[in-house]
Amino acid sequence: NNQWAISTHANLATGGRTFAERGLAYDIPSFRVDGNDFLALYSITKWARDRASAGMGPTHIEVYTYRAGAHSSSDDPSAYRPNDEASCWPGGDPIQRLKDHLVLIGEWDDEKHEALAKKIDEEVMTAYKEACEFGDLASGPYPPASTIFTEVYETVPWHIQEQREELGK
Repeated sequence: NNQWAISTHANLATGGRTFAERGLAYDIPSFRVDGNDFLALYSITKWARDRASAGMGPTHIEVYTYRAGAHSSSDDPSAYRPNDEASCWPGGDPIQRLKDHLVLIGEWDDEKHEALAKKIDEEVMTAYKEACEFGDLASGPYPPASTIFTEVYETVPWHIQEQREELGK
């Protein structure tokens, strides 16, 4: 739950107080957890996994966070959000929060953090360059338009089949 359904706040989009409480209607253990707290997320997901592995059924988890940016490239949050809203959100950056905690308990430092960030950047760039060897949006190759109908469904739904026929593909 990032609190926004495009431009509608969750308080207006749901009849309940939280999404977590919805699981209770089905007798499913339900929790709301701070989505910006790595350790809280780890703890509840581990508990839910262990519970499910023991055959005790599902667990409903609402991961409560904040969508700091736009929903998409065509979205302008300034049209529907108060200007100071982001500054009111106390959750903070989950990576920075975890780093601060680990530094506080002596398990991490800035040097390790910078080394890890550099390593991750290098791995991502290597993977990006490898992917570009197969083509990219700027230079292709571009698959035929007919491929929008393939590799999606095991059995193509009738309405998609009709669209394919309309395109003559």
